[in-house]
Amino acid sequence: MDQWLVSKEGMVRPGTLNGYCGYIENHIRPCLGEKRISQIKAVDIQRFYDMLSRKLASGTVRRIHTTLHGILKAAAQARLIPRNPVEEVTPPKFSYQEKKVLTAEQVDRLLEAIQKDSLWHDLFYTELTTGLRRGELCGLRWEDFDAASGSLKVCRTVRREKGKGLTTGDTKTYAGTRTITLPPSLAALLKERKRAAKTAWIFPDLLHPERPTAPDAAYQRMKLLLEQAGLPDIRFHDLRHSFAVTSLYSGDDVKTVQANLGHATAQFTLDVYGHVTQKMRQESAMRMQAFYNHLEV
Repeated sequence: MDQWLVSKEGMVRPGTLNGYCGYIENHIRPCLGEKRISQIKAVDIQRFYDMLSRKLASGTVRRIHTTLHGILKAAAQARLIPRNPVEEVTPPKFSYQEKKVLTAEQVDRLLEAIQKDSLWHDLFYTELTTGLRRGELCGLRWEDFDAASGSLKVCRTVRREKGKGLTTGDTKTYAGTRTITLPPSLAALLKERKRAAKTAWIFPDLLHPERPTAPDAAYQRMKLLLEQAGLPDIRFHDLRHSFAVTSLYSGDDVKTVQANLGHATAQFTLDVYGHVTQKMRQESAMRMQAFYNHLEV
């Protein structure tokens, strides 16, 4: 396990590596660490997953599974074991819960609230009309904005690391690096904002404009705006979900929503927002029924 962690250094983000360490030290090693790696069987792994599923969220169990699969895959490739026993086990299912999203009326109230906040208006208007991840939003630079085509390249993210402060890096996945076409209102807003820009960051820190806005500062401001507007206490990421749901209800196909959000696959988008598309199908069926009822009259 330790050798596998060492092999991941420099290949994944520090936060991802810390996650692997946590899964190993808190779950994998206490339950399977007493066995030699060659003694770990599929039945042991199945019992392990069953035990985890009784006390942890499905997403956490799935990530532990991914970590264990990687460890034993490396062992099989190094010929320490004949094959990876994880592949003989049914992977734990990931249960996507229905997301918290703002209704159209609630989005209008939030827009009214940010309209009164001149310092933060542009950042939150951009979020509501693009659904960017918080770190992606804070990581935008003027070189990413193409005023002529009204598009925006999303290619970096800002995050806070322990002991290092704010750092910038690549987007979450290869698919996360993307170019999105902006709504005309946002393109016009950014064109106007660029004329007065004095820094390379589209949304610089208000006190230190040579730095980007910190994701946690944006989060704290969002909480204040939600409170002022009398809206539910949601996460910043739920603004992203709200954008996705609005896009689907507006008629965007899943592939377009996937590309705009930077998801790795359209299937992932369907898994996350399947409840929305199911409701849309039901509403479509009711419209079709109403159409034929009208013909029969």
